[in-house]
Amino acid sequence: MKSSVEILIENYRSNLYAAAFNVCKNAQDAEDVVQDTFIQYLSQKKDFESEQHIRAWLIRVAINKAKNKNNTFFRRNSLPLEDYIETLTFESKESSEIFEAVMKLSEKYRIVIHLFYYEDYSVNEIADILKVTPSNVKVRLSRGRLSLHNTLKEVWEDDE
Repeated sequence: MKSSVEILIENYRSNLYAAAFNVCKNAQDAEDVVQDTFIQYLSQKKDFESEQHIRAWLIRVAINKAKNKNNTFFRRNSLPLEDYIETLTFESKESSEIFEAVMKLSEKYRIVIHLFYYEDYSVNEIADILKVTPSNVKVRLSRGRLSLHNTLKEVWEDDE
């Protein structure tokens, strides 16, 4: 199964961008990763089993490309996350605080939190995408949630 790139871009561009941004923490790099991911899809000779298989493959490729992007020289000379956050608009103050707290998590927790809560993947699907065990995903989710809870508890107590 090989889907039309236009349809895939329409369906998954924002998902891939969010996953890449979670790793890169940089808007321009995330955009580059999304484009590179679709280019790689076009150049693939691989047949996919289903739409879900294509989606999982695209996200895995985007995450890997984003990790590679973090290791480049130019990455160290880019816009800091705090400057980028100021350009975003959120529905509420809480949404902004949650976004900032998630972005402050270490990469391994940030990725599983994103895939689980924003992309609606199951623990087993995340394990397949990240090439780790389901129990490892559960541990990362648990530790990520605990860290978010502690961070947000501090932020929200300070607001009172």
